[in-house]
Amino acid sequence: MGEEKASEAATLTVEGMSTPILRFNKANITEGESVTATCLALGETGSLLFSFYDNSKEVENARVTSNELTFVPKGVGNHIIHCSYLVFVMPNSFKSQTSNTVTLTVEELSIEPVLKISPQDNVYEGDTVNITCSVSNVTKDYQAGELLLSQDTELLKSGKTSIHVNWTAHARTPMLTIKCRLYLRDVVKVVNKTISVSELFSVPTLKISALEVFQEDEISLTCRSEKLSYDRLEGEFFIYSLEPFDYHMVHKGNGVFIGKAKTIDFNYTCTVAAKGIKKKSKVLTIHPKVPVSTPKIWVSGSAILGRKVEIFCLSDTGTPPITYTLWKANKQNQIAIVHEFNKAANFTIVINEPGRLNHYLCKASNGNRTPEQSDKLQTAVIEPMTEAYLMVVPDVDDISEGHTVILICSFLGTPPVTVRWLRDSDDLNPLKTTTTNINTTSYEFVVNKEHTDNYYCQAENRANSVESNKINLVVGMAMWKKLLIPGTIILVVSSLVMVGFILFTRSRRVRVDRTPESVWSSRKPEAEIDDDSSTLSNEPEVEYTEVVHPRSSDPTKNPLRKGTDTVYSELQNSPHGAADHHDYVSNWVFFLNNVTSESLDDIYKFCPKRQNYMLKVFRQFCFVLYRKMQTSLDPS
Repeated sequence: MGEEKASEAATLTVEGMSTPILRFNKANITEGESVTATCLALGETGSLLFSFYDNSKEVENARVTSNELTFVPKGVGNHIIHCSYLVFVMPNSFKSQTSNTVTLTVEELSIEPVLKISPQDNVYEGDTVNITCSVSNVTKDYQAGELLLSQDTELLKSGKTSIHVNWTAHARTPMLTIKCRLYLRDVVKVVNKTISVSELFSVPTLKISALEVFQEDEISLTCRSEKLSYDRLEGEFFIYSLEPFDYHMVHKGNGVFIGKAKTIDFNYTCTVAAKGIKKKSKVLTIHPKVPVSTPKIWVSGSAILGRKVEIFCLSDTGTPPITYTLWKANKQNQIAIVHEFNKAANFTIVINEPGRLNHYLCKASNGNRTPEQSDKLQTAVIEPMTEAYLMVVPDVDDISEGHTVILICSFLGTPPVTVRWLRDSDDLNPLKTTTTNINTTSYEFVVNKEHTDNYYCQAENRANSVESNKINLVVGMAMWKKLLIPGTIILVVSSLVMVGFILFTRSRRVRVDRTPESVWSSRKPEAEIDDDSSTLSNEPEVEYTEVVHPRSSDPTKNPLRKGTDTVYSELQNSPHGAADHHDYVSNWVFFLNNVTSESLDDIYKFCPKRQNYMLKVFRQFCFVLYRKMQTSLDPS
């Protein structure tokens, strides 16, 4: 591609522009007449733009490409006119010098609009006023213009050379302006006149009798004109009307209407007419109030003795503002004004008395009528829990396994009361939870060893909660277990004694001999006894066993029978072992009278830790048996 180069910019100065020459087709004209001006730029060609100036002000829409301009000068008198032009050399333009000046004379039109009003003074509304609007000095060469007759902005009539109207005067404003306008070519000529029109009667006002209106209330509307021209109205009757007129309102005469208020907002206007004049009042808007309904009264939350409580009062219907008053025992306590729909008034009080709050009530009003009264407040006052006491039946010292235990929790406070039974070992999980309406409750259960613990109760109502004293419950061993241990020991010891006694008597059997011999002497072996018995006759044989009773230092212990030291037991031998039986009985009697702790060593060796206790029990047991045996062996 080829390369491009540009030169530096240079300023072009255009010189030698010719001075423009101004010429007019007329030097004298009348107002409204047009004139043609020509601006000559000799020797100039190209793009030219011409401008014309009247008294140094550019003529409106006078910048043209043509060097001629036709226009109508504004105003009467001399007009100094000049012109100039612009030469366009893109992108610049160059202005020429100012042309010569030409004086143009504009003469006033000889014709004028003429306005006549009759009468012009002491005019009252309703009077007929004659008004004429015409043109003066009309010549035969007069080119017809246009006439307009108006009152303020209201056009009364229009015409060419003359206008006449019979106008009924009104008093919308204190002063009325009548205008007569003449439009001729581009010339407007106006003539004004003002007249004062007095009112026959003023614009009526519509009023309602009551300051406050409630739905369906009886109302009275009055339509009145405050100012009257009695000298002009003598004998005239006023005609009153109400708009809109419906069945709610009845005309009672002299501008008074009565009826019932509607249940919604409504508008009324009234009209007064006399001597052909009608005047309408401003709009009267009536906002009938909704009367308040019987208020409701309640408290927020719980009413707790000694604490603050909020009492609410509300009418479901009623036009605000509503004034609520709290009363206590026929005395006004507090006042609250509510400006919103369906919003309750709230009053804060401190409860200092137990019982119920039935000495409180509220009243509601939204106007000059008897306030509506609520029922009495029926909320009960809650007395906080003050104390709780726990007791147990039976006494804690008499509780053992298998017993039924009753825990009784007593408390003071307003029901309903929720009672929780707790123990120290698991205070997060209540043993039982119950709700009662009396001041005491109980918890019954059968105990075992696992129930040993500290027990307490927790009483709670809507105000607070309290805990009782703690009772340490120790569960003892069941009575049958206590009796089972010594009984078992006695049974075991008795069994061991019987076994020992049998072994003892078998090893110590002896025949009857005059020589005293201890029952603990050795006996023949069993084989020899059997051989001896085989040689004996089958007849029963009597044997005597000598039982030696050691003397006691205490004559009350171990007494002997028949005043001797020897007790003889007659035993009947038999081939079936009857002799052995009698030997056992005789030796048993001896054993009972001579038993000592030394002779029981072998028997007690299995339980050395219980030896003293077992010896005491065993001796008691043996003594009883001995007495029984002694009684059974006494022949008397």
